[in-house]
Amino acid sequence: MTAPYRRTGIAVLLAVGAALAGCTGGQTPTVAPSSAAAPVSPPAVCGSPVEKGPLPDWASAGFSGSSAIPHVFGRGGDIAAILFAYPLTYARTDGANNKILWVSRPEVKSDPLVITGRLDGTGEPVVRTVEGGPGPSIIDFPRAGCWRLSLAWSGHTDTLDLSYAAS
Repeated sequence: MTAPYRRTGIAVLLAVGAALAGCTGGQTPTVAPSSAAAPVSPPAVCGSPVEKGPLPDWASAGFSGSSAIPHVFGRGGDIAAILFAYPLTYARTDGANNKILWVSRPEVKSDPLVITGRLDGTGEPVVRTVEGGPGPSIIDFPRAGCWRLSLAWSGHTDTLDLSYAAS
């Protein structure tokens, strides 16, 4: 390499280095957000997944054969909602009921199961009671959507979400 090319190469490197140093100035450059590059949030879903595998031993008492039935567990793990009518439907027109068997993991007395539901977790509460504590019930709510349920029975509490489809 001859001296003029070496000097030109060094000058170019120094110019690029100076330009880069001037660009940052110790600050992070900002870039206008692009809708194409922005991450897309998944649509909101009802927070408690409906499982369809076998029930755990503590929830399967009284079942014979396969206990694979749709069910939802409370977030605290103290209760299961076994869904005999799945999907649950607001204003059913098929002649079925929204039958739910509530099974408590801890042994319980016969105090009522008090269910306080709020559509999408907000708004006015809708209260349902299962006399005798967790057990068989028909639980309907006044509108379709995701109902966040607060459950209280015999000194225990848990929460779960149930989705009610439009009929």
